[in-house]
Amino acid sequence: MDPLAAIRETFFQECEEQLAELEAGLLAMEEGDTDPETINAVFRAVHSIKGGAGAFSLEALIRFAHVFETAMDEMRSGRLAPSPDVLKTLLRAADVLADLVRAAHDGDPSDDARSAALVDELKALSPDAEDGEGGEEDWGDFEFTPVGAPDAAAPAGSGWRIAFKPRADLYAKANEAALVLRELGRLGEITVTLDAGALPLLPDLDPEAAYLAWTIDLAADVAETAVREVFEYVDGDCELDIRPLAAAGEPDSSEATPEAFAAAPTFDVAALIASVQSTAGGAASPDLPAQSPSADPSPTTPARKTEQAPAAAAAAGATIRVDLERVDRLIDLVGELVINQAMLSQRVMEAGFARASNVAMGLDELEQLTREIQDSVMAIRAQPVKSVFQRMPRLVREVAAMTGKPVRLITEGEGTEVDKTVIERLADPLTHMIRNAIDHGLESPEARAAAGKSAEGTVRLTAAHRSGRIVIEVADDGGGINRARVKAIAVERGLIAAEATLSDEEVDSLIFMPGFSTASEVSDISGRGVGMDVVRRSIQSLGGRISIASRPGLGSTFTMSLPLTLAVLDGMVVSVAGQTLVAPITAIVETLQPKPGDVHGLGGDARVIAIRDTYTPLIDVGLALGYRAESLPAGQGVALLIEGEGGARAAILVDAIQGQRQVVIKSLEANYGQVPGVAAATILGDGRVALILDIDTIVAVSRGADSTRAEKRKAAAG
Repeated sequence: MDPLAAIRETFFQECEEQLAELEAGLLAMEEGDTDPETINAVFRAVHSIKGGAGAFSLEALIRFAHVFETAMDEMRSGRLAPSPDVLKTLLRAADVLADLVRAAHDGDPSDDARSAALVDELKALSPDAEDGEGGEEDWGDFEFTPVGAPDAAAPAGSGWRIAFKPRADLYAKANEAALVLRELGRLGEITVTLDAGALPLLPDLDPEAAYLAWTIDLAADVAETAVREVFEYVDGDCELDIRPLAAAGEPDSSEATPEAFAAAPTFDVAALIASVQSTAGGAASPDLPAQSPSADPSPTTPARKTEQAPAAAAAAGATIRVDLERVDRLIDLVGELVINQAMLSQRVMEAGFARASNVAMGLDELEQLTREIQDSVMAIRAQPVKSVFQRMPRLVREVAAMTGKPVRLITEGEGTEVDKTVIERLADPLTHMIRNAIDHGLESPEARAAAGKSAEGTVRLTAAHRSGRIVIEVADDGGGINRARVKAIAVERGLIAAEATLSDEEVDSLIFMPGFSTASEVSDISGRGVGMDVVRRSIQSLGGRISIASRPGLGSTFTMSLPLTLAVLDGMVVSVAGQTLVAPITAIVETLQPKPGDVHGLGGDARVIAIRDTYTPLIDVGLALGYRAESLPAGQGVALLIEGEGGARAAILVDAIQGQRQVVIKSLEANYGQVPGVAAATILGDGRVALILDIDTIVAVSRGADSTRAEKRKAAAG
């Protein structure tokens, strides 16, 4: 891969992080957090994107980021108040900035008209702010003195002497020394002395090098931390020394002061700037003053750097970027290690080694070590859902603008971690669900006011770990599902029979059927009958489930339950009609041996089991999956008490339990096809393939099969 292309890709990856930080900061400000550090964080994000874009000459991105950065600079200086209208403009500017980054990454043309409109709005926020485009930099109100000119009088009173020498990296990141000097000028009166002693003749000049240094005397009673804050954006990319003016009277030999460069040649700085500008315009540049070849090209530079530089370097070295394919390969290898370790255990057990033998003890240690390796490797792929959640505020703003409904998004549990594979496939389902919640769930402002609600609707997006799975909820405070209308539309479109009797839950589930839509007309948001069926298929492909809870007039909650990882599973290995199956242990509450008197029939094949004075549905797994035609007799087998996502309990009946072990998940749908009641497959220690049960689906399938068998018997009897 081209090294420059690799660097460019890294830049765009970092842009995603900066854009996330940018939007998070603006949303925090919208919630009332106007802490200076929050404003500075937003400014730094825009500034970093602009700096990186400069290294790759992304002109459209640079121009827009510059105007955005100027507006944020006005806000952090206190000249622009973070009012609601201002923040709405900044949020839309963040959306445009994200689009420009995406267009630059994909090589697509940018929407210049949209960018220009936002540029005008940003400039209108602070009409007195410096534009900086197409003109000379505003150097602020300070005196500029080249080395060799008559010494300017040092400012009286307290203050600071700053020796500042940029490195080439500072300019490579699109930072500007002039802007740093301007910021210092805002702290108080300053006298700036330029040292150009290292500047070579024009034929020897490297356009990517750094030759200039400055000494600045700041006559202001400010803390040193305030001075260092000016340099925080170039920290590590310059040599910096800050001393009190009183202690700077006798310069140290290692200090970059005017006296240290007394022998350096003098330059007409105005002529030098004019020369550079004329050269850029194609005109011949005037001759520079002659410089002695024997002159030392590099002045003495300050030896002491800022104290923050080592800390920044340590923080930068705390993480590394690794290609995702390498991580996936590592996880696959660890999965194979687990399978081989299970096979080895099986063979040792079949060989008849005693549990206390050295071989068996060594195998136990290998099993423990393998488990630790697997947990550690899986933790590498674990990421917070924040990366997905942070995309939703923009979606909410866009859909709210299209529907004319004021909407407030509340997110909780952004730090909940889940496997990266799951995160990558969550964006589309969440997008459909949030669009559906705003378009169909929330009423119009007028209808909400008539119902005694706030005109602003609320959509709540939450994530949490529950029973070894991740549960994500999308809830709205709208009018809830109009079940009568849903059923009528389903009958009209031939999805159900007109005489069908459905429970509330079954009516709610109709919205997941392909082709179903409650929209009266097709719009940019909905009405084509696609969306929620896509959501259900996407969730099911991840081994998850989705359910609905709706209350008329109060709103609806869509709950998605997903596995934390698509790679490994703690399971209970069971036998059913001669087949070996695996039940996810997170769904199992307890196991018990049913007694004949505890099992009761309800007609047909439906049965319940009495467990501590409560009756729980009993489902024969062999019968549900078609392994046998008749249920096990009462009192035989082992019952596994399970708990579904909604909290409802059931008992599944198996022939026997073989043991508990961690298994590597292999996709059955990708390698064979989707099977109701089966979530995936795995390879056992003896090399055989075992199916992993989808407990909730088995319960649903079994209840449906019971109803079907009962109807057949009734029809046969009639």
